[in-house]
Amino acid sequence: MQTNKKILLTGAAGFIGSYLLGQLNQLGFLDIIIVDDFSEEDKWFNFDTKEFTAKVERSVLFDWLKENDPAIDFVFHLGARTDTTEFDYAVHEELNVAYSKKIWDYCSAKQIPLVYASSAATYGAGELGYKDDHSLVDQLQPLNPYGVSKNEFDKWALQQNNQPTGWAGLKFFNVYGPNEYHKARMASMIFHGYYQIRKTGRVKLFKSHRPDYKDGQQLRDFIYVKDVAAVCIWLFSQMTNGEWKGDQNGLYNLGTGKARSFDDLEKAVFAAMGLDPVIDYIDMPEDIRDKYQYFTEADMHKLQAAGYQQPFTSLEEGVSDYVKEYLIPSRYF
Repeated sequence: MQTNKKILLTGAAGFIGSYLLGQLNQLGFLDIIIVDDFSEEDKWFNFDTKEFTAKVERSVLFDWLKENDPAIDFVFHLGARTDTTEFDYAVHEELNVAYSKKIWDYCSAKQIPLVYASSAATYGAGELGYKDDHSLVDQLQPLNPYGVSKNEFDKWALQQNNQPTGWAGLKFFNVYGPNEYHKARMASMIFHGYYQIRKTGRVKLFKSHRPDYKDGQQLRDFIYVKDVAAVCIWLFSQMTNGEWKGDQNGLYNLGTGKARSFDDLEKAVFAAMGLDPVIDYIDMPEDIRDKYQYFTEADMHKLQAAGYQQPFTSLEEGVSDYVKEYLIPSRYF
């Protein structure tokens, strides 16, 4: 890949964005404009050792672009309000819909390829399955305002005649890995499980409140952030070297394609810590019971058909790497 490309990366101080920034740096990409709300001090460690050429506050990005008119070759739009427990839709509308439309319009006007973050939260309870089929998008029923906002932007993007030269909206499933220290309640269950086990020797998981699922057997498609970055970089390569075709533009699932239980997840954490598993099951908070996904599993055929053939990291391998290389030594990527 030509490493002289100028990249704009939103959400660069966040979990997935900062990891992607590090991977791009390792590949030799240093001419990167990073965008985020940099006022949150607990995110500074995510990017303070990374290479970039400009650091722009999210709130002034479009004024900055107008004033500086940089010759950008590619945009990764990963910035979003991702808190699924934030029920004020206006917050999600502003950051996840209106802001994303401005990014899209900028890329369309300048003819810059775009990869943006959608979410598996768009699928709701999975009544229609987990297939990234454009004909289903209007029928999806997300369970929370965050999922609604992501689906509203997906619907809008699919209706646009003015488009970036190439684009993909990635429906991230349950992403875990380094650089999520700042996420508090929204961090992965690997993160929470590790600290619970370190403190008490045991871990708490939600009981099932459905008769068809045993406690701890709720299933999710957990994907290591390393694999998410690999797909983003592959799309970047395809779209900047002319291999990406117009009929490939659209929404793509990004999970492993294999659902695993929360029991499996926490047993992998115990194993990485060299301990026998001790799991307690607790009642799920009532405020999320009717909005809880019991099963998610990405249908990955579309991305594979587009040409992505790399294998995904297994749950046990990913959790072991995350715990041993990052959580135990308190390292960032």
